[in-house]
Formats: sequence, structure tokens, C-alpha cells
Amino acid sequence: MFNISPMYRRSCGRITFVSDDLHVVKVKIPLSYRNKNYVGSMFGGSLFSATDPIYMIQLMQILGKEYVVWDKSTKIRFKRPAYNNAHVTFEFNKGEITEIIEKVKQEKEVDWVKNLKITNGKEVVFTELNKTIYISTKEYYKEKRAKKR
Repeated sequence: MFNISPMYRRSCGRITFVSDDLHVVKVKIPLSYRNKNYVGSMFGGSLFSATDPIYMIQLMQILGKEYVVWDKSTKIRFKRPAYNNAHVTFEFNKGEITEIIEKVKQEKEVDWVKNLKITNGKEVVFTELNKTIYISTKEYYKEKRAKKR
């Protein structure tokens, strides 16, 4: 259903695979008239927007309702033009999830950085991203916000 949501549909990205435990999500970004730039390669904004919400939504679903998860920032580096379809895999292993839960228990809130590569589906890298995701318990987040008011 995510592929038909207006917010994601405009990115031109399409989710092609989701593992049963939600630890792996694969996205294809087809090159089309909707996302070609002036020189015929894929518009950088389309590459970015197709990756924007995935890690956040993955973590929200994996961690559950006791946690607050936000995309905080992204550093993006365009390595080469994408003149064909682009592919990206979002992955969390069980060790990472355990480490996130433990760090949040200890520190109350965590900025978690994930590295991501958008490729041609093989070895050619079009774009590298470092995504920072904010994670805290819902209880701590509410307390923190109440102090700011």
C-alpha cells in the first residue's frame, strides 16, 4: 500500500521487496520522463525523496509504539549521474536493533546513523547517503517536549 500513497508515489520510487520481519526493504527508482533532468539523467531530488522515509518507517514498525522515531538529517553525495534505473536496499540486522534498544534504555535518546548506497543494481554507485535517525522512548520524548513549553 505504501507505493500508492501520494507522498511516496511522487518520489518515483517503488518498493519491490519487504522481508517478513521488516528488516529488509528494497526500492527501485525507474528512470522515466517524470524524473529526468535537463541532461537526461535522474533528478537528484527523486533519488533522495525515494529514500527519505524508509528507514524511519522500518524502525517505527520494528521497535513498536513505545518508541518515537524521526528522520533527523541526511548527508547526500552524488557520485555519478544515473542514466538508468536505480536500486537501493534498506537493511537492519538483529544486532543493530538490539543495540538501538540498549542505547535508548541507557541514554534515553539516540541519533542513529545509517549509510546507504543507491546503485544500478550491481556495482555502480550513483549516490551515497548518511541518514541520521532520532530514536527515543515515547515517555522520554513527551517529558522532553513538556519541558520546552
